[in-house]
Amino acid sequence: MSLESKVAYITGGTKGIGFGIAKTLLDAGMKVAISGRDLETTLQAVKELTPDTPKVLAIQSDVSSLEDEEKAVKEIIDKWGQIDVVVANAGVGHFAPVDELSVKDWNEMINTNLSGIFHTLKATVGALKKSKGYYITIASLAGTNFFPTAAGYNASKFGVVGFTQAAMLDLRQYDIKVSTIMPGSVATHFNNHQPNEADNWKIQPEDIGELVLDLLKMHPRTLPSKVEVRPTRPDKK
Repeated sequence: MSLESKVAYITGGTKGIGFGIAKTLLDAGMKVAISGRDLETTLQAVKELTPDTPKVLAIQSDVSSLEDEEKAVKEIIDKWGQIDVVVANAGVGHFAPVDELSVKDWNEMINTNLSGIFHTLKATVGALKKSKGYYITIASLAGTNFFPTAAGYNASKFGVVGFTQAAMLDLRQYDIKVSTIMPGSVATHFNNHQPNEADNWKIQPEDIGELVLDLLKMHPRTLPSKVEVRPTRPDKK
């Protein structure tokens, strides 16, 4: 895929992995729309990404709402006329033993992490059929490795992996590529963490950005449909 003049839509693009992907794609010459639930935060992220270019668009959207995602897609199409790459990255995590996990936290994870990627795909698939584009979900190694206190998070990410793999089979007949990326430990603000020097051993957000770029540059005949990625060396405790 030639990236010049291509348009990407990244959900949850205000910080962390989404922000890292947005910066990488911008540096590669693409136009990028990022969304977040809070418009002020999203506008601030755009300023941090690139204050002097019209190649970035800030959109307020909660992926748990299909209506929000449909409005987001309309805004992108109205501005740039196309969508070539979608990165469904928005996600939340709440961790507690299953008998203590609240219904509210369960619903937020399922509605954002799982239903959210369906809403994003549902809203963008028409544009992707026209562009013969690429749909990428950001899952997690928690989508294949279960662990204590993560029943809700595991359920949502196992679902993301299964959904994306099935969607890949459905959509490749339209020449739409579909992949899921499953990162291990990444230095982000996830779960109220503040990235710091102690996170140097972790995957960095820009590393996931480079991985997305690698997928986009892959020959059209070849599709890495599921990519696991983890730190080279785990933290020594």
